[in-house]
Amino acid sequence: MNLAHWLARSAQTGGDRPALFHGEALVANYGQFDAAARAVAGWLRGQGVTPGDRVAIFMKNTPDYLIVFYGIWYAGAAVVPINAKLHSREADFILADSGARVVFASAGLAEGLGEGSGLSSDVIVTPSARYDEILTSAPVDAVASRGADDLAWLFYTSGTTGKPKGVIITHGMALSMALCYGVDVDQVSGDDTALYAAPMSHGAGLYNLMHVQAGARHVCPASGGFEVSEILDLAAHFGRVHMFAAPTMVKRLTDGARELGRDGTGLRTIVYAGGPMYNADIIDAVDYFGPVFVQIYGQGECPMGITALPRAAVSDRTHPGWRARLGSVGRAQSAVEVRIGDADGRPVADGTAGEIMVRGQTVMPGYWNNPAATDATLQDGWLMTGDVGMMDGEGYVTLQDRSKDVIITGGSNVYPREVEEILLEHGGVIEASVVGRAHADWGEEVVAFIVGTAPEGELDALCLDRIARFKRPKTYVRVDSLPKNNYGKVLKTELRLLLKP
Repeated sequence: MNLAHWLARSAQTGGDRPALFHGEALVANYGQFDAAARAVAGWLRGQGVTPGDRVAIFMKNTPDYLIVFYGIWYAGAAVVPINAKLHSREADFILADSGARVVFASAGLAEGLGEGSGLSSDVIVTPSARYDEILTSAPVDAVASRGADDLAWLFYTSGTTGKPKGVIITHGMALSMALCYGVDVDQVSGDDTALYAAPMSHGAGLYNLMHVQAGARHVCPASGGFEVSEILDLAAHFGRVHMFAAPTMVKRLTDGARELGRDGTGLRTIVYAGGPMYNADIIDAVDYFGPVFVQIYGQGECPMGITALPRAAVSDRTHPGWRARLGSVGRAQSAVEVRIGDADGRPVADGTAGEIMVRGQTVMPGYWNNPAATDATLQDGWLMTGDVGMMDGEGYVTLQDRSKDVIITGGSNVYPREVEEILLEHGGVIEASVVGRAHADWGEEVVAFIVGTAPEGELDALCLDRIARFKRPKTYVRVDSLPKNNYGKVLKTELRLLLKP
């Protein structure tokens, strides 16, 4: 089933219900939301876009994001969401690899697209006079027919090589994720409000589905991002607010609310994921805001759908093992199996560390045009997550480490090799190794160890020219040589030890 049917049904049964807001301002009710999406679909069809084609969205959080999103689905095409924090060169790679026919891009993001590359995608700037004309196009009459195995969302996530890989997310996978949300995470009603303070290109955007199905409100902060006072104002104004947040956002919200003397009036559910959440921080958050927090664990390859720790478990302080349980990521969601495996994928005993493995309805069928990566990641029907963890006798999974050296800063992934390869382009860099260092506000910050004489300012400029700003090293450490094992592999564990006070 094409998930755009959920918008069509909500418009059919409650067209006058408020749907899209920019700040506190109403932009569209469900009838208008549906009509605009149908118009986008009609325009796409007129451009020759057919079911199965890819259409990209390189936009900041605005109500138009959801209009374009559903317009693409209405046409039967697949959404290619691009993180608005990425550099235009990185976006160009995704556009080329996905073969996107069209890209809808925010004005400030569209300017750099195609520089130094042969961009073949038609770029639609939002807002613009051309986009306004698209919204007046002849609408499609019906939702395009799509099956459970058809591509719905092509999500690009970097691997250990640093090259982005397109995760194939089907309509069936997204449906499974959305239905599991209602069973394992939270209930949604038409009286609720989805607040998009995290990028809609990621999990926050996926969570629009169950709110569209329920006919709930969708609010994009006027600031376009995460501002504590604005979040609290919007929550108090709309009430029954749901939002997705990285752990660093939860800490900022708690600290900021306390500093402002504000409570969490209107906050109903905050789902947190995307990085390590320290027990002290979530205990503090629950003590301040009450039982509004739910934790989930997922990957792009199993979007938002591996495990869940419900609000009762997050807020309970009476269970004899509550601290250990709070330090876990919960238990398997309803549509998947989760187990801990050894180096050969064989299950290990409870309490034994190993690789977290997942299979089920929410797991991807593979990577886009990358059979080698697919074969390495999907083994005998199991997704090998690359994360190390252990499971207790009640099924609670605790993450121990990340076997891939990904750095998670402010909820966004930074893959060290990608940064290292940029640094090594400078003639004054002999060797480079990038690691993460704990940071009170961002979870981790990027640190580069450099062998060579390249000036720090030139390295900064090189990074800013090639990759997103948040991936740029915040600190450069000069060393005479990098520690290596007998096989020549850099020992990043030793580098991290050098950063400890």
